[in-house]
Amino acid sequence: MQGGLNIFEMCQLAGVSRASYYRGWQNQQPEEEEVALRDQLQRLALKYRYYGYRPLTKLLKREGWVVNHKRVLRIMRQDNLLSLRRKKFVITTQSGHGWHIYPNLARWVTTTEVNQLWVADITYVRLRYEFVYVAIILDVYSRRVVGWSIGEHVDSELAQQALQKAFEQRRPKPGLIHHSDQGWQYACGDYIKLLEQHEIEISMSRRGNPYDNAFAESFMKTLKTEEVDRRQYRSLEEAAASIGVFIDDFYNGERLHSALGYRSPTEFEAQFEGRLVETAAADGNPTKQDSHSGLKPSVSQFQQAR
Repeated sequence: MQGGLNIFEMCQLAGVSRASYYRGWQNQQPEEEEVALRDQLQRLALKYRYYGYRPLTKLLKREGWVVNHKRVLRIMRQDNLLSLRRKKFVITTQSGHGWHIYPNLARWVTTTEVNQLWVADITYVRLRYEFVYVAIILDVYSRRVVGWSIGEHVDSELAQQALQKAFEQRRPKPGLIHHSDQGWQYACGDYIKLLEQHEIEISMSRRGNPYDNAFAESFMKTLKTEEVDRRQYRSLEEAAASIGVFIDDFYNGERLHSALGYRSPTEFEAQFEGRLVETAAADGNPTKQDSHSGLKPSVSQFQQAR
């Protein structure tokens, strides 16, 4: 978008083809053109989840991009976007690793309090000449983002930074369930060690099933729709500042959620804490109830469900 016009409309007004526009862009600003192409390819791969590199190349050419199937295949390999027909979603994390995979405990959990179930995920954010990555930790009960980080590399350190922030902010009791996909960032030894040090139970999505991590996926969609897609970040620092305001001030503090009775996560948690105090006072018990009571089914129930 340039002002109020998109590229198609500008080309029509100027009397030039989109192919000529993209060819000139590629010759004059190859780095910017490469990032724009990767971004559009990401969007098409997410929309047409069963398409391989050849159909996606055809779609790009129909939009005017000057690109061949070899270049599309190279970018898809680099961005881990190769879509096989037997898959029902676009692979965005590397799950083909040798680390231990944990069972999906989150499938059997109905949260009744905060700090019972956290979900984690990573997404990309486009800058002008490169991509950066955002990792988040979300409390399912209140939908609050309790930890997040942003960096240039999609590695385990990025995920660990978000997790450390969540621990510092929430200080959860042992027994909390941490749920993620099977990406190596969450399955590697350093990340698992960090969870075990805090006596956190580990849960992972089934392979090839993005719906197992629906709460995290839903937040990422909100982040992209309401923040990232409306901005043109020039640097990592600018992206971090803008995304930080969106998450900490708007999403957690102001954005209303229908699942929370049209309250923000901060407001919902404040009312929840108030109810706990009233309940404790009525029972004559000054301490809060166990934050994990009634959280998980028994081992036998879990085995039967499997």
